[in-house]
Amino acid sequence: MDNATSVTEFILLGFPELHGLTMPFFTIFLLMYLLSLTGHSMIIIVVLTEPMLHTPMYFFLSNFSMAEICSITAEIPKMLHNLLSGKTTICFACCMTQGFMVFSMSAVELITLTVMSFDRYVAICKPLLYTTIMTNEICLRLALLAWIGGFVIIISQSAVIWSYPYCGPNVIDHFFCDVGPVLRLACADTTLMELIGLLYGTAIMWGSFGFSLISYACIIATIVGIPSATGRSKAFVTCGSHLTVVSLFYLIIMFMYLRPSTHGDTQVNKVVSLVRTSFIPMLNPFIYTIRNKDFKVAAWKTLRRKLHF
Repeated sequence: MDNATSVTEFILLGFPELHGLTMPFFTIFLLMYLLSLTGHSMIIIVVLTEPMLHTPMYFFLSNFSMAEICSITAEIPKMLHNLLSGKTTICFACCMTQGFMVFSMSAVELITLTVMSFDRYVAICKPLLYTTIMTNEICLRLALLAWIGGFVIIISQSAVIWSYPYCGPNVIDHFFCDVGPVLRLACADTTLMELIGLLYGTAIMWGSFGFSLISYACIIATIVGIPSATGRSKAFVTCGSHLTVVSLFYLIIMFMYLRPSTHGDTQVNKVVSLVRTSFIPMLNPFIYTIRNKDFKVAAWKTLRRKLHF
């Protein structure tokens, strides 16, 4: 260790098995990234410009979209640049910053989805108290809780990972600086850090998932008790999109990170990471908007206003 040379940059191995499929792969994921940016940006713009969408549900949705944009932008452009240029290096500080941004934004999304579950619970189970409980001040505090909490949750673990010595091989078998492949390169015993991270992640993820599960158990019980079929259908439409996004998000996050960081098949992790960073973010705007009449009306109004201008 005394004579070891510190690593100043890493090599992101990416997808060496692609061989001659680099350009089709690049094109597909560039289109998915642009669709994700367009969809989430549209949500933010429409929510900001249309007064009819100035409600807690859409306020939290726009926060979720902003976190999604930050998360995918921290990963996908670098991956696409590496594919196109063939240069796969990333500086040490850039790698650590990328990892911090990806995981802090994921934490923000996790907390925001939990807050959205609470919002749907109040809207369906306590409709007469909704405006009293979900005031502008409470919504702002909950949004700040998601953003500040997401950064605080991740920064302590990121600081420890940053402080480890990296002196040996510098090849990360991934397309971004994921925590597991990075820890494999540390010239130190990372067992304790992995255990703390696992316990930390388990508590946060299962706590958030448990809260959302309880909220939706109450929501479903309330919906089943609605006497009219029209009322039940309307209630299901109100929370169906969010329930779909929550299910997809938790399924992928738990599969990837509720185990020791350096364990698991690398190829499987890369495929699941691609689904999480490309396919799901592209799908989410459509899930939230395609069956939402209020949003579609507001989007058309915004589009007509822009075209008229």
